[in-house]
Amino acid sequence: MARLDRTNPNILLDTRSLRLRAAWLYYNRGLTQKDIAENLGISRATVIRMLDEAVKRAEVQIWINETPEDCTGLALRLEEKLGLDEAIVVPGEGDVDETARDVGAALGTFLSEVIRDGNVVGVGWGRTLSASLQTFRPPRMENAKIVSLLGGLVETSTLNPVDYSWRLASALGADCMLMLAPLIVDSEETKARLIERCGLDRLFATAEMLDIAVVSCGDFSAHGSSLSPGFLLPEDLKALLAAGTVCDTLCHFLDAAGNSVDHPLNRRVMSVGLSAVAKARHVVIASGGRKRVAAIRATMARTGCHTLITDEAAARGLLDIA
Repeated sequence: MARLDRTNPNILLDTRSLRLRAAWLYYNRGLTQKDIAENLGISRATVIRMLDEAVKRAEVQIWINETPEDCTGLALRLEEKLGLDEAIVVPGEGDVDETARDVGAALGTFLSEVIRDGNVVGVGWGRTLSASLQTFRPPRMENAKIVSLLGGLVETSTLNPVDYSWRLASALGADCMLMLAPLIVDSEETKARLIERCGLDRLFATAEMLDIAVVSCGDFSAHGSSLSPGFLLPEDLKALLAAGTVCDTLCHFLDAAGNSVDHPLNRRVMSVGLSAVAKARHVVIASGGRKRVAAIRATMARTGCHTLITDEAAARGLLDIA
């Protein structure tokens, strides 16, 4: 596996996090400068300069003499334990909105750096993904396309799924395929008709060939912070909990092992299947908070994950059960 290349990696060269990552890989892992350059997607000469700068700033002394427990250390351990291409960990753990803002900001920066000309990028929606717009500042791309992976809401307030996909595409100068359908329909037959007779079949076909898939996941419990319980009837919520639901990803309801729970709602959701997401060349999961550890694990089990963007609390929780 390999990280996605950055559009302009030189932007990151002076950041403390990247220097510490290079120093940790060189001094504690014993990687060669060539290996580090390949790992980080930069030149060997740049690695040499970064290691020299880390020594001058006394950052190497800190990392060699102490076990790294900050975000850089957590990210490196997640990559090793979970087999990730890349982990990005933001500091601390706030409330639901603060966590969404912080993880979303990291996601926006990441996407600004990795989307390329011609990429087809599938996106979900939610607090975290919407928060990515605050830091999404990409260069204009040629022939890129944003694909909305799930339907929307009839009534919305500040969180508008259609608006998220469209704003992401507009910032890129990309085409956009919107899933203009309700999030949940009344029957499997209605879902099939909408796909087959209303033009959504092209969107679903495109979603089978994604370069990058970007999803979040919500913890699903009686007191969870996932948005989806607010869209459900009380009897459906109760039945999903009784069936062992621990999370929803693109409004697919999953148990702890990442399997879809046996409930009709999973067949009535206007959403691209998670099997299609798993086919993407690069799967990005962005979610944080200790309460979402089980949800993140379930989503990773179902879709795979190349890049995980999370916070300290979730990172430690994931390492505890790795």
